[in-house]
Amino acid sequence: AALPRNDRRQIGELSARISMANYLKPFWIAAAALVLVPAWTPVQAESTPAPQQIQPAVAAQTNTREIVLQLGKRTISLRENGKVLGSWPVAIGDPSTPTPLGKFAVQNKVVNPKYQSTKSGKINSTVGPNGPFGDRWLGFKQSGLNQYGIHGTPAAWAWTVTSRAAVTNGCVRMLHEHVRALFDQVEVGTPVIVQL
Repeated sequence: AALPRNDRRQIGELSARISMANYLKPFWIAAAALVLVPAWTPVQAESTPAPQQIQPAVAAQTNTREIVLQLGKRTISLRENGKVLGSWPVAIGDPSTPTPLGKFAVQNKVVNPKYQSTKSGKINSTVGPNGPFGDRWLGFKQSGLNQYGIHGTPAAWAWTVTSRAAVTNGCVRMLHEHVRALFDQVEVGTPVIVQL
């Protein structure tokens, strides 16, 4: 038995809409990636061990510390059972490339990270305190090829932290001595709470 003409027309229209949506889907995804994520990612320096991977089930049970980033105050603090262990000034994402809000966890810790452009693939070979990420990286949110993180700041950009500027591509910049102190007190799986 054939479908009535009206049903065949509706199925044909629906099929055309689905085909068009499937055709445009890669373009929507690509456009969203260009707008929503920064064009860089940390790269592991050759001399350091591979970054640790998150193990949520274990981390959730054993970790009593949390990193709290308050975007409005432009401060980051380390807390344990509600007690502040340390609090430091930060630079945060520019309004056009904001630091993401929400609850995350430290995904990796890297000493002497290298900067790699996800657009060109080029790696900036400068590592350590003068590298774009300084000498410490705490990645907390993956977004495609990019990762948001808390990292050090070269001396030339230290003013962005001391003035608590909103100038980054979404990452959180700290002064070297501050990010080192934070880095040494947290582990992969430590909660990262980003709030207004």
